[in-house]
Amino acid sequence: MRQEEVLQSISEIRKKKRGARWYVFRCLYLIALVLVGVYLIFPFLYMVMRSIMNYGDAVNTNPVYFFPHSGVTFENFISMFTNSSDNPYTQQGYSYLHYLWNTMKIALFNMIAVPLSGSLCAYSFSRIRWKSKNIIFAVMMASVMIPGSVLTVPQYVLFASMGWTESALPLTIPTLFGGGAMNIFLMVQFMRNIPYEIENAAKIDGANVFQRYLLITIPLCVPILIYIIIGTFNSVWGDFTGPLVYLKERSQWTLAVAIYYDSTSLAEGMDMPNVRMAICTFISLVPAIIFFFYQKTLIEGIQMGAIKG
Repeated sequence: MRQEEVLQSISEIRKKKRGARWYVFRCLYLIALVLVGVYLIFPFLYMVMRSIMNYGDAVNTNPVYFFPHSGVTFENFISMFTNSSDNPYTQQGYSYLHYLWNTMKIALFNMIAVPLSGSLCAYSFSRIRWKSKNIIFAVMMASVMIPGSVLTVPQYVLFASMGWTESALPLTIPTLFGGGAMNIFLMVQFMRNIPYEIENAAKIDGANVFQRYLLITIPLCVPILIYIIIGTFNSVWGDFTGPLVYLKERSQWTLAVAIYYDSTSLAEGMDMPNVRMAICTFISLVPAIIFFFYQKTLIEGIQMGAIKG
């Protein structure tokens, strides 16, 4: 009996030690999590706070204000979309509404071209039998391993020989050829999960290949198509290198290029950090808002397209 009591007391001591160690580990884990969160969120919060400050609060250095000292203002967001003689970001003859329209034109074209051309390619890979299909699909997937920066110079030389280097054509026309190997791969994997019996029934009823693609497959691929459409929009919205290389004239600039040039070419004493932060906040918030409203569809699309294949 005595021995059992000793063993029981030892077991309780060990449980208390394990509980204490787990408590310390959990506290350290939470502290590390908070620090990482602050590190990631602080720059964004700083940008948002600056965007709703007036000019005096934004340039004040003694002290430096993190929160608006003279009250919240949304004039910075209004002024960036209107031409103003006292605003160096819009006094060049174009407001950011013009740059927004340039960005949206490219985005809208690509949002139609990528899912359309990509779904056609994916349908041929997943539903139609033809010679060397697997070899071509493997070569296409191998191209994913090539860094995009390696192709920048060859692409520029090719587009320059075609006379496209001062237009938006290099940013739009290539999307008519599948929209990228990864998008095709995701759609192929998604379409392979669709039961063949559905299309076979339509085939027996007399539907041709195009009718089966348009009336059967496409409606069932809505989740992955929404994922690709939103991903295409985000890539165009945040694209900087492509527009910087090909869009030379101010009238052609997108939002990312405009904020870059306007922020680096301002004369001394003309910088307006509050307006600049308002522009950056606007550019950052749009993808975040889209993800917030469509996160369930995005997750469903990527899971069904990549995991179940």
